[in-house]
Amino acid sequence: MRYYSTNHNAPEATLEKAIIKGLAEDRGLYMPETIRRLPKSFFENIDAYSFHEIAFQVASAFFGDDIESEALSQIVKQTLNFDCPIVEVENNIFALELFHGPTLAFKDVGARFMARALQYYISKATKQHTGKGMNVLVATSGDTGAAVANGFWGVEGIHVFVLYPKGKVSKIQESQFTTLKNNITALEVDGVFDDCQSLVKTAFMDEELNSRIKITSANSINVARFLPQAFYYFHAYAQLRKLNRITADMNELVFCTPSGNFGNITAGLFGQQMGLPVKRFIAANNANDVFFNYLTSGIYQPQPSIQTIANAMDVGNPSNFVRIKELFKGSWSEIKKHVDGIAYTDDMIKDTIRRCYNENKYILDPHGACGFQALKDKLAQNEVGIFLETAHPAKFKKTIDDILGRDIPIPQRLQNFMQGAKQSIEIKNDYSTLRQILIEKAI
Repeated sequence: MRYYSTNHNAPEATLEKAIIKGLAEDRGLYMPETIRRLPKSFFENIDAYSFHEIAFQVASAFFGDDIESEALSQIVKQTLNFDCPIVEVENNIFALELFHGPTLAFKDVGARFMARALQYYISKATKQHTGKGMNVLVATSGDTGAAVANGFWGVEGIHVFVLYPKGKVSKIQESQFTTLKNNITALEVDGVFDDCQSLVKTAFMDEELNSRIKITSANSINVARFLPQAFYYFHAYAQLRKLNRITADMNELVFCTPSGNFGNITAGLFGQQMGLPVKRFIAANNANDVFFNYLTSGIYQPQPSIQTIANAMDVGNPSNFVRIKELFKGSWSEIKKHVDGIAYTDDMIKDTIRRCYNENKYILDPHGACGFQALKDKLAQNEVGIFLETAHPAKFKKTIDDILGRDIPIPQRLQNFMQGAKQSIEIKNDYSTLRQILIEKAI
């Protein structure tokens, strides 16, 4: 499979190059040249397959030309050593719980898959005596940094630099990537998430730096990070089939995805293009409503990000918007056919968390609350809705405790992170500072 740039001004790339470079030479994002439809028989029998079997079929469609089948199967198996169950919260509204992995957030799957795919290529290069250490740069508004740091923690030949906005991630999220040490360096940036993301992209475009060290990104701009998130959507569909809540000939399934940088919902749209029978998607936003405004007006106008209680969605210029435009050939009307949108303020999110607990005894995190409420507001009577519950509510313990007036328990895995000592490097929102740190600490 070849990969092309969304800016259409860079050479096509192999999967290896797309993963290792992260960003194309013209600053575009890589897209697969084709999206292969899976056979009808796969969907007819999907309820008989395991999560691993489903994910392997999806992964093979994207990566099977470039990674040997046995190696790809192992990568998928090592990635999915946990389940993502669905829970019916209200009638015809299901939560797909994506917080059962190592860092209790949905980004565990993409981060773990990418870590193992990158290790696969580093191993091949080492055997050919052409390799040297790889440095992974990742900007985070919360969960990405934790998932990437833990996915790559202790992986030989890889050093991870996590850039995060000072004071704008929860203490629990921060502890998940500032206490690991070893091959993880946390950089606390005096700015917002978009500043962190801009610094990472600038480093990719620094030709002199790239001649000295090997760097790649583990943000959802990397094809190996965002594409595996398609696994979730196929797995959720299979679970609904097993529960006999939908049939093979039904097309009334609606997915609602809390959306920040738009990698997750883009992966779902890829799944739809592969034949997954999804009627439509809903992108649930917080006060950072750039995409919602685009759907309303047809004008895409990035804006400075706004800090909210759903901090992983605090993105004012979502990178993967260009992939959505590319998928639908830039047609606003086509995008609107497949993706609906809605936005919620902090007060609305708090009210949803409170009402859902009182009425259903289900504790939402702030991001999942946006997804749940969007289905409440937009799901038609004959439709079945799944919202992606992207992180465990305990990752936002103070917020949830204040809203519900109770002391929610912290899972032992999170407690273990919180017991470690924080180690981070504070830096200004200045590329020259980042560059010097990379030169000094990169492998």
